[in-house]
Amino acid sequence: MPAPEPDGRLEAARSLASQRDHMVTCATRDKNRLRSVLLESCPAFEALAGLSDDRWLAALEALGGPWGILDAGKRALGAATRGGDRAASDAAFDAAESSTRPSEYMVAAENPQVEVLARRIREASAEARRLDGEIAALLREDGTYGCLLTVPGIGPRTASELVIAIRIEDFPDHGHLASYCGVAPRNRRSGTSISSVTASRQGNRRLKNLLIFSCNSLARSGGRFGEYYRSCRGRGMCRGEALKATARKRMKVIYAIMRDKVPYAA
Repeated sequence: MPAPEPDGRLEAARSLASQRDHMVTCATRDKNRLRSVLLESCPAFEALAGLSDDRWLAALEALGGPWGILDAGKRALGAATRGGDRAASDAAFDAAESSTRPSEYMVAAENPQVEVLARRIREASAEARRLDGEIAALLREDGTYGCLLTVPGIGPRTASELVIAIRIEDFPDHGHLASYCGVAPRNRRSGTSISSVTASRQGNRRLKNLLIFSCNSLARSGGRFGEYYRSCRGRGMCRGEALKATARKRMKVIYAIMRDKVPYAA
């Protein structure tokens, strides 16, 4: 029996996803470095700087670190972060103003570092978003992708990652798929007793993070998963544990949809 023809669009999506993951890794690395620079320079400012906001990154790229921003003035910071949280930017400015300023040699060394790091984070994040769009466009005609988008809480990024990373034929049941995705609970044995505890640290970390994070949108929903989340909270689970449990429960639906290629039905 001849081998099936490879799906060119899926292969291209996997290639783009690999580049997207590289961009995300670069942005995360530079964000951690920028936080370290700001923390060393002015901890009070660092705590208030929103490094996941493009407006904040643009301000840091244009004005430098806290002391560059202080020298430029509150109006310049407000203009650079226009459309964002004005109270937060004012608070960050005031935090720098009330902190001890390092030597001018340190300020002169710090500002260029902040500007470069902020630019790189912004560019890498923008490229990751562009690649996400290309991946979604490639998978638009994929039946499994379209069906996954009908699942509560599953958006284009999570759906594309599931389609790219998983050959559903390789998983005999939803438990094996949940284990691969890192949302299956670990079993802890003590003598003859077995207790299920937190989700395993093993599995596909990116899928695990996407699947758990996407359950945030279900926390206040009126559907079955929102009700399940609230019941977990009512049983004393913290927010993170309840989100993991909800992601695990939703895994049964995801498995059935990927196996049968049918839309979600509540």
